[in-house]
Amino acid sequence: MGKLDGKIAVITGASTGMGLATAKLFVREGAEVIITGRDQAALDAAVLDIGKGAEAIRGDISSLADLDALRAHVEARHGRLDILFANAGVGKPGLFEEVSDEDFDFTVGINFKGTFFTVQKLISLMPAGGSIILNTSIQGVRGTAGLSVYSATKAALRSLARSLTAEYGPKGIRINALAPGFIDTDIMRRNGLSEEMIREMKTQSTAHTPLGRIGTGHDIAKTALFLATDESEFITGVELTVDGGWAQV
Repeated sequence: MGKLDGKIAVITGASTGMGLATAKLFVREGAEVIITGRDQAALDAAVLDIGKGAEAIRGDISSLADLDALRAHVEARHGRLDILFANAGVGKPGLFEEVSDEDFDFTVGINFKGTFFTVQKLISLMPAGGSIILNTSIQGVRGTAGLSVYSATKAALRSLARSLTAEYGPKGIRINALAPGFIDTDIMRRNGLSEEMIREMKTQSTAHTPLGRIGTGHDIAKTALFLATDESEFITGVELTVDGGWAQV
């Protein structure tokens, strides 16, 4: 018997990385999982990788039309939604004085606006007992050069979790934030960093992490599973940090 038997889950940005690892674990625990992403080929590959229990809807969370289509699909096919892991996000490093209007709109449009409206479009499908998990970051509470826009969007999501907790707690819906530290995924390559830069970042991150290693997608997946299940039924409004202690000491 799985911890999520009979549950319907949506995971955004789940064709790779943390989202894909979480989708795999949720399916193993008995959930039916709908994954989203912008790359159809990557989604198709992810569904094959996950196996039975997964389906994919191509969409960009910064597009309200795509979010409307996602909601229509979930409602027509499943009738409800029990778990939402709002995982999709982008990180485009850039020094403050070099951030363009386009850079700003791209990052805010996906990380904050896109996540905000993902939740807005789907939350009315949730019965009491539903769980929403917002993917934030330890950068929402740290100061790092070159990440001003990214960090601001993650801090905004932390605040959103509090506001939605106040609004939806009486309806029995829990909203929590999950804040990863340095996680070993392909997002750095997709953002154009060289292999040398990635190796240096991993070395520095490992040195700064009390547990002596960088995180994996499975570390995030296990935490998302905890927040999705009744094991955390009296936890809402929190930001649970998964960083090996980096931002804590």
